[in-house]
Amino acid sequence: MSSQSSGMAGSQHTSSALARNHEIELTARFSEQMAQLCMSADYSDVTFIVEGQRIPAHRVILAARSEYFRALLYGGLQETKQDEITLNIPLMAFRCLLKYIYSGSMSLMQMKEEHLLDTLGLANQYGFADLEMAISDYLRQVLSLGNVCAILDAARLFALDGLTAVCHSFMDRNAADILQHESFRHLSLDSLCSLLLRDSFFAREVEIFQAVFDWCRCNADTVPNVDVVVGKVRFELMSLEELLTVVRPSGILDPDRLLDAIGEKISSKQLPYRGALWPEENVATPKFNSRTIHGELRSALLDGDTVSYDMEKGYTRHSISETGDSSGIIVELGKLFIINHIKVLLWDRDTRSYSYYVEVSVNQRNWERIVDHTKYYCRSWQYLYFPAQAVRYIRLVGTHNTVNKVFHVVALEAMFTESTTPVVDGILQPAYNVATVERSANVMEGVSRTRNVLLNGDVKNYDWDSGYTCHQIGTGVILIQLGQPYWIDSLRLLLWDCDNRSYSFYIEVSANMTDWEVVVDKQSEHLKSWQHFAFQPKVVVYIRIVGTHNTANEMFHCVHFECPSQEPEFLRHERAIQIEASGEESAEESVVDESPLRQESVTD
Repeated sequence: MSSQSSGMAGSQHTSSALARNHEIELTARFSEQMAQLCMSADYSDVTFIVEGQRIPAHRVILAARSEYFRALLYGGLQETKQDEITLNIPLMAFRCLLKYIYSGSMSLMQMKEEHLLDTLGLANQYGFADLEMAISDYLRQVLSLGNVCAILDAARLFALDGLTAVCHSFMDRNAADILQHESFRHLSLDSLCSLLLRDSFFAREVEIFQAVFDWCRCNADTVPNVDVVVGKVRFELMSLEELLTVVRPSGILDPDRLLDAIGEKISSKQLPYRGALWPEENVATPKFNSRTIHGELRSALLDGDTVSYDMEKGYTRHSISETGDSSGIIVELGKLFIINHIKVLLWDRDTRSYSYYVEVSVNQRNWERIVDHTKYYCRSWQYLYFPAQAVRYIRLVGTHNTVNKVFHVVALEAMFTESTTPVVDGILQPAYNVATVERSANVMEGVSRTRNVLLNGDVKNYDWDSGYTCHQIGTGVILIQLGQPYWIDSLRLLLWDCDNRSYSFYIEVSANMTDWEVVVDKQSEHLKSWQHFAFQPKVVVYIRIVGTHNTANEMFHCVHFECPSQEPEFLRHERAIQIEASGEESAEESVVDESPLRQESVTD
């Protein structure tokens, strides 16, 4: 009686809970009951024969869960009329897949790796995309020296690009250990070739050759022509001793190719070096055994401190040579790294500027100049991009200081990054605004209550007394220096617009403060609020804004400046329509935005 009462009470409790929530949620129970039908003969209407074993199943359930089985069992194929269907697939993987089909769940941690990879293959074959991605994500987390080769083979076979990339990255960082591991010999030909082609698969080339030679011997029956693999080894990176004492005795390389490798090593200055790849991480740090090997006060450059520096400390320096033959400041990275980005903090506690160049090398004998800013004045943080390459040494040479004959560098960072900026003829061509304090821009001339208020991005908080930069019409200018040279093809400014006044002005640009070119001339017009201008791309370091008229007084007021222009898309679209309607075609374009549009621009 008590048991009956307890059951009734439980039923009432469940019913009342369902009533309170106004929803019936029995998914877990449904999944459990469906799972009981998995590989059960009850109501079964088809039998699969896998590795000699008979496995009962239910057509309607399989068809509901998979387009592949829908086509197989109901698509008019031969199997549609068969009660027994033979599948040439791994038995354990098929059992796991059936459990997933019936229950919607799978315990990956409980599965052996070989069964997991087989199940991944079936998920790919039968179109279970969610399961395929779930297994792929799990495999990324459990990569090890023992399984990465097999997982890479599976990833490439099933075209899982994300998993392939993770495997490659793991193997790059553990190249020496991977080469020694027994599983390396079982890599597929496709996976092995993809690995050898990677510049970031970084190990001594003689070790790579020895591992490839072992692979060729173990796979001689399936890969009779080993040239396709051996040809991926970079013999020119080996020493002469290694070529003669390791490669030559192996007999795997004919004498002519061996001589070619020796000749390439001796004559070429651009060898196909490999290097370690650590994306988005600064490798010019003690953590990676990097150090400054040339320059005065060397310890400061790589210590990571970009705050505590002044006239006396916190920087590395070298004397600027009149003949330009200074050795400069040299940083030795802990090993060959693949990099495409260098950041340099030039000493910036006053308004001085520097000119310099940067070279890189793998051996300190052959140097390649990747940045040449000897013709430009640069200040504070320098953002430098160049084609990715293997680098061991970085040389930074100052050629000019606007104050004295010493080149001061506070910090240097080196890394590989996916977030690059286009480079044209050695100069960056940004799409983002570089007239910001964060990008080292500076207002050199102009009056304001707050330093660099023109460049702080605030286009909302300005009034009669603050939030703008100005100059006396007829005597002054507003002069902006960018942190380094850039290709610029547009600019945008906000004229002070708290009343109905309008302005006339012109804008000049220069790369050297000597040669100026007018890119905007609005001296005969009366303009208000936001202004956008486009022109032919030019290398720019300095921008000079010169007001020539104000309908209210003798001062020219500018609230905000940016280059290249970050004009909102809706304004750009409206302007294009206006230009098309008016039939205007001009290298220089401008748009006048009244105050209501200014507010929309701020919101954007």
